[in-house]
Amino acid sequence: MPKNSSKTVHFRYLDLVMAFFVAILITSNVASSAKIVDLGISLFGIPLAFDGGTLLFPLSYVFGDVLTEVYGFRASRRVIWMGFIALALSSLIFFFLRLLPAEAAWEGYAGSAAYDAILGGMSTGGIALASLLGYLVGEFSNSVILSKMKVLMKGKLLWVRTIGSTLIGELLDSLVFVLAASLTGVFGWELFATLVLTNYLFKCLIEAAMTPFTYLAVIKLKKAEGVDAYDVGVKFNPFGS
Repeated sequence: MPKNSSKTVHFRYLDLVMAFFVAILITSNVASSAKIVDLGISLFGIPLAFDGGTLLFPLSYVFGDVLTEVYGFRASRRVIWMGFIALALSSLIFFFLRLLPAEAAWEGYAGSAAYDAILGGMSTGGIALASLLGYLVGEFSNSVILSKMKVLMKGKLLWVRTIGSTLIGELLDSLVFVLAASLTGVFGWELFATLVLTNYLFKCLIEAAMTPFTYLAVIKLKKAEGVDAYDVGVKFNPFGS
């Protein structure tokens, strides 16, 4: 059971974890619209092409697992919303940047067409909307499931909880993200099955591969912060209370 209350204790490293979490979110969001990667591998006849953010975004789930496991759902909820605000703000910046007049030399070697092709989804709402929706659904699902499993399993078998919650959270995230991006024209519908399957498989594999890091971070943080939060009686409302 908890060694301390995550609601009243000041934590030394929570802000640092949040900073890495938000940095990963924004970087992966840009990478998602920057490039579609195809390694020439197929599964059941479906090419395993993936957007650039797929390689980095799973790390946000690693940090999300660490946050929930160490600090509890309330702290994790706050960080998730901070990430949401940062993603929304970055989208607005790209939108207003798109409206500003281009310098002549830049227009010659790069140009507005290139900006729209690479960052257009973020500046017009496609990737931004897809990222925000997928992010909220996936991260909150992951946090709630991990938190409930911890109580039910009495804190044992961390790897089962982190991977189990990721399997559901990443599935919802991938489905919502690719669906919203396809509906807004960022990705063609011919890529729908490829991107959903590849996003899901790669994200889960990366999360599983990062399990030793998750264990190390959890052990170190619990010891340093003097806390091991169990969300007994907590209301899993994303909006607080």
